[in-house]
Amino acid sequence: MAKDNLHNALRSVDWKKNVEDFLSEEGAVAQLDTACLRMAIWARQLENVEASNPAITFVRAMQVASHHAVATMSLGVYKAAAGSIRGIVENALYFTYFRSHPVELASLVREDSYYVSKGDIIGFHKTHTPGFKDLQDRLGLMSRIDNWYSKISAIVHGQVPGTWVEQAGISQTKFNRKTTLSAVEKFLEAERIVHELFLITVGAENWDGFSAAAKKELMKGMPGDIKSVLKLDVR
Repeated sequence: MAKDNLHNALRSVDWKKNVEDFLSEEGAVAQLDTACLRMAIWARQLENVEASNPAITFVRAMQVASHHAVATMSLGVYKAAAGSIRGIVENALYFTYFRSHPVELASLVREDSYYVSKGDIIGFHKTHTPGFKDLQDRLGLMSRIDNWYSKISAIVHGQVPGTWVEQAGISQTKFNRKTTLSAVEKFLEAERIVHELFLITVGAENWDGFSAAAKKELMKGMPGDIKSVLKLDVR
């Protein structure tokens, strides 16, 4: 029976070994852990200060996307990981926009045809977010977003045949070190983009409502000249 074929294929994959092989890449896993922690800090602080804002659901979706990205990556399901990695940045971008656009958010929920593009959101910040243009210039944020987004979308849509596809069938799903490290790299850049985007948009606006411990963690490792430009204290 057809269902037996699917059962047999899924059961033939050594999912436990895939995870163990993934975890053996200790350096990469440690980097992922640090990135996930920083996103969790952002999520908790934003939940604290904007709990009543319906757009906070995008922050929650950002975290779920990060969890799914790591989980599917560890199982060797790399194409699914690509979609989740892209979702991290997309949900962060949506939050920075819809948190101050409740009418548009209602339209998004109500109208299937309503759409706000990445370019629309960036254009909004350039016009309406104080210091955004100068700060993003110092960080090189927009060029990195465009480059990263183009590459991850090409993987998601299969524009480069075979990229992050290591098997012809379910039963052949297994750990691939090269693809894992590529996925980790894309994940880490996604988290860095979100971190810097939040710092110069929602973070700057809500900074006084963040805990001192969170501020310290969020600014950890930031070069002194950038700290001076951002003008965000750690107290």
